[in-house]
Parts: sequence; C-alpha cells; structure tokens
Amino acid sequence: MEPRGDITKPSELDPVALGFMCGLEIHQQLDTGKLHSRMPSELFDYSIDEIPANWTRSSRRLRASQGESGQIDVAARFEQRRNRSFVYIQSPNAGLIELDEAPPLEHDDEAIDIVLTMSGMMGAKPVSALQAMRKTVVDGSNTSGFQRTTLVATDGVIQTNEGRVGVDVICLEEDSARKLDTKPSSSGEVVYFTLDRLGMPLVEIATAPDIKSPEHARETALALGTLLRDTRKVRRGLGSIRQDLNVSIACGDRVEIKGCQDLDWIPKIISLEMSRQLHMYRLASDLRSEAGLPPLPANRSNDELPVENRVAAAAAARLPLDTNDMTEIFADCESEMVRRSLSSGSKVLAVPLSGFAGRLGSKQADSEGAQLPRLGRELASAAKMAGVAGIFHSDELPAYGISSSEVETVSETLSLSQEDAFVLCVAPEWQAELALESVVMRARLAYHRIPREVRNVVIRKGQPEDGTTTAMRPLPGGARMYPETDIPVIEITEEHWKDINEKLPLTAEERRDRLQNTGVSDNQIDAILGSEMDDILMMGIEGDTSGCPPLPAKAWASAILDNLRSEVADGSARSETEVPWQVLTLAIHAREAGVVTREGIVPMARITWLEGPPVDTDFDYRLEWFSTKADENGFSPADTGAVESAVDEVLAENVDMIRDRGMGAMGPLMGAVMGKLGGAADGKVVSDILKEKISNMVEE
Repeated sequence: MEPRGDITKPSELDPVALGFMCGLEIHQQLDTGKLHSRMPSELFDYSIDEIPANWTRSSRRLRASQGESGQIDVAARFEQRRNRSFVYIQSPNAGLIELDEAPPLEHDDEAIDIVLTMSGMMGAKPVSALQAMRKTVVDGSNTSGFQRTTLVATDGVIQTNEGRVGVDVICLEEDSARKLDTKPSSSGEVVYFTLDRLGMPLVEIATAPDIKSPEHARETALALGTLLRDTRKVRRGLGSIRQDLNVSIACGDRVEIKGCQDLDWIPKIISLEMSRQLHMYRLASDLRSEAGLPPLPANRSNDELPVENRVAAAAAARLPLDTNDMTEIFADCESEMVRRSLSSGSKVLAVPLSGFAGRLGSKQADSEGAQLPRLGRELASAAKMAGVAGIFHSDELPAYGISSSEVETVSETLSLSQEDAFVLCVAPEWQAELALESVVMRARLAYHRIPREVRNVVIRKGQPEDGTTTAMRPLPGGARMYPETDIPVIEITEEHWKDINEKLPLTAEERRDRLQNTGVSDNQIDAILGSEMDDILMMGIEGDTSGCPPLPAKAWASAILDNLRSEVADGSARSETEVPWQVLTLAIHAREAGVVTREGIVPMARITWLEGPPVDTDFDYRLEWFSTKADENGFSPADTGAVESAVDEVLAENVDMIRDRGMGAMGPLMGAVMGKLGGAADGKVVSDILKEKISNMVEE
C-alpha cells in the first residue's frame, strides 16, 4: 500500500500508518573531572575574539585510518576529502593528554560509579569488563582523530506513560572539543576549537526503537533526563545534555538527527523528518516512473539489491559528473556575491541534471510555518559539506542577482532541454568541483530511498529555525571502532555491582514523598526539588554531619531558597560553592537558639567561613566561637526588656508623628528603635513589640 499523508501538515501524519520507528541517544555530562586526564571539567565562556592571548594554539590536519576490520569508515573518508585544517586553543584545564601528546590515564573511578548507578536505576546488565574503544572522528572535534568510548551496560528499561522503552546500551565516553569559529581560506576551511570541554565524561544512553510517536519521544527524553538528574551527579545548564533522534518511516530509512537540545521542539523535528522522508520517497517513485525503472517498494524491507544496483547504474548514466566552467558567462553578473567571489579568484562551475527540471523545488512553507522538503535543499546540504556557502539551481533562477539571460546562456551552453536542470557553484575551483561532485552523487540518490545520514537541526540565534534539518555527514558504520590499547581493562565484580545497587539514589517520586511531611509548603517543595536541593534540606532537618542539631524545616528551607550561600560569598572574591553547608546550618541554629540576630546571620556566617574553626571541629566549640564573635561584632540579640525600653523611648519622642500617621509611623520608628539598640536586636522582635504598642496608642 502506498504511504498516505499530506506533507504540508506534518503534525497530522499518522505514525502507525507510516511505519514510524524512533530511538533516542542521550548524551549527558557528568559532574566529575575529565575522564582520562584528571583535569577539572570547567568551561571558559569565551568567544574566539575573547580568548586570552597567552593561551597556546596548535594547528593540525587529520586523516582517516583503517578500523579494526581493515576498512576506512565512510564518514571518515568523506571528512578527509573536505581538506580542512584545525586550530586547537589550549585552555587552562587542558594538558598534554588533551593535545594528544601524552597517553591517557585509566578511567576516572567516580565517573564509572556514576554510570553504573544509572545502569542500576534502569535495571540494565553491566558488562563483565570495561574495554575502552576508539571511535574514529575526523571532523576535528578530537585532537587524536578518535573519541574514547566504553560500553558499561546493556538491556535496561525506562518507564513512560505510553509503555516501556528499552535501553540497548549505556556507555561512558569523552566529550569533544568545543568549536569556536570557522574561517574560509583558499586551500580549505580553518576550524577553531577550544579544549576546555575535550575529555569531559559523558554518559551515552541509546534506547531501542520503542518510541511510538513524536510526542512519546519528548516524554521519553524527559523521563531519561529526570532519571539522570536524580543521581545528583550530572552537570546542569545549556549544552550539558544533548538528545539525538534516530528516525525512520517504512518508505524511508534511518536518519540520526543531532542538535535537539530543547525538548519542546522534539515532536516538531520528528514530524518534519517524517514529512521529508515521505516527500523523498514520492520523488524517487516519480523519477523511476519517468525513467521506466522498477518502482520503489513502499517498505524498505522489500528492497532487492539487484534491482537497486540496476537503478543506480541507470541513475549514474542519466546523471554523469560533467563539470563545466561558466565563469565567463558571469563576468558582468549583477550578484554582489558572485562578483566578489570572482574578484578573489573563484570560478563558476556548473553541472547538468537531466530530467530534474521542476523537481528541485523552490522555498515554500507548510501550514505550520516550516520549510517544505525539496530536493534542492538536499543538494545544497551536500555541497555545503564540501565547505562552500551554497549553490544556485535552475528551479529557483533567475534570482539572487542572476538574470534570465544568464540562465538561458548556461542552459544553451550545457545543451539542456526543458526537462533538464542545472546547478551552479561559485568557489575556488578545487572546492567547487568537490561540492558539485557531492551534488551529483546526492542527485543520483534521489532515485532511491533517502540515504542513511547524520543530520543537524538548523539553528538561528541559538534556537531551531523552524524544526527542519540539514545533512552533516554519512551515517557511520562499524568500521569506525577499534580497541584502545593505552587504557587497561577494568573488571566489574559482583561485589562492586551489588554495592552500587544497594546505594541507588531516590527517584523523583520518592524525593517528593519524603518532603511532604516536613512542614514545608508545596511551593517551597517545588522550588527545592527544581533546584535539586532536597538532600541539603533533609541534611539540615535531620542534623548535619558536623553535629549540628536538627533545624526547623521552614527556617532552613527559607535559608536555602533565599540563596543565603550566595549572600555569604558576596564580597569575598570566592565562589558560593566554596561556602560549606555546615557553616550555614551553624548560623541558622545560632539564630534559632538566640545567639545571633536575624541581621547578623549573613555577616557572622561569612566571618565563620573565612576565619572560624574547620567544619569538622567539635560543634559545641564552633557554636561557642560563633557566639563570642557575634558579641564582639554587635550581633548578639538584646533581651526583651532592653527592646521594650528602647521602643518606649522612641514612642515618647514621637507622639505627634503617631497621632498624625497612626500605623503609618511604623517604618521610620522601626529605624529609630534599631538605631538605639545599635543593631543588637532581632528585627522581628522589635517589629512585633513596636506594632503592638503603636496599635494600643492609636486605639486610645
């Protein structure tokens, strides 16, 4: 049965009827040091223009090598042909290992335990031994030309509202270098990377293709992200977690989509990919019919290799790689881009596409505002992988400063009929030839099912432009993997695995349940859980490790949510993360015990942090030290009698104000009372006494 669906309404496509299949790959940074170098995992938020001048730069060119099978991976071979060079900028947390000038250290123990913990939470089965593998990567994002990855566990499961989703593999791997910029040159692109992120540990989780719909994909990604955060051992913030989508429909094939950072975009991205695959299937069927070739089956499981080989031979014969120099035709072109390129020595090359007139398409939007799929955009993606800015094709010309007469001249020079199309590329000759070769290869594939490839979400100003994607590279195969010989194999013993499972962290539901009876409000519970501070809250409520007695839940929750830690660190030239929680529990306990005023909590906590005894010192001694310092600094509370005397004096001095303003006199009189007490009073106590006495005077 021919697949049904309106590509102009992608969200209405029926996943079941189209044979939809989808799996997720989640990459989450772990909150530890680097995996194989023991350097800190720290990001330096600099653009290419802000990098300090004293940071070392190294230039490299990478080449593809044979994998364990003796073959060169198809993706690696393509990247090498792009003729790019790479500049690596060495950040303070990057050393010889990151530069690939020293052998790696063995796996970070904490990172291993975190991934084993995640495996236990998903009910997965650990492998008996951890063998690091090298995964060929020659896009420049790894200085060595490969990424180290280690299989940790298999056969897990995630529970969602729409059913169980299997987890095929759980791996521990290194993150890549961070790309800063790409600059063109006459010999190829120069790509700039910073090494701050390189080697940061990631957990990679790949699900089975059990996802039932685009919305279910979003739910699964959310469930996985929640599970990982429940460990309290993962990094937070933009870019710390990345979701890749593996999507196919029966008349298409598997495509891996990268760059899905915002969960809310996942359903739309998937729906648009379904629409693209459906459009490309219909285009292939149309091309085959016009050429008298065997029809393309509606389900890829019915493909036959001899038939596809016959179609491939016919497509190659109809679409030869016939590159033609059209530079003279465009010598007086009105396009500023063309003129500028030609003045720098570039050429205008063209290739004919027999039978493709009207099939490349022009830019149009679907009913939901996204670009409709079209072959011309796929050809442009193929060309861009060679490093060019783009292409021009005849279905969208004349436009962009290219005139109708120039279009007619190109068609005449190429001896094209009305059924034929052409593609132009303006670039240095070697690069234009590579780009147009990629265009012709992609055009030949239009006679077949969509190619298996890695695609990237089109981004504008940090957000998906409309949910559409563009091709990045061919989908890699098994040839890219081979064993890492510099890192020893690690055995996972039964005792180790048992210990991991006995210490699994609480789930999100269990965390909420334990907070329900603490007396903390629902709003505070939501905020505490959202900021992942529930373990800190329970530490204070139950009594911390320094010996501090249990704190009132509401007072401690307020201290956490009011960001007391940040206030204590303010002005110290040190990070708030360096402020021990035991300093804050001491300060709150002192406040509740009447040792320090409310106003003295922050300054006394800062003094204790910077000058006081270590947090592992006897608690009673620390409390006595705190009390002495509070008294010396004027933060010991005045007794109630002294407060009442100060209030009475201020009231006697301001009878006229009270008569005129009534309770409105509270503000200025509050300041006057606190001034008389020299700060040695609790503001709430003063406020309560002052309010009561003014109220009595007003009633009289």
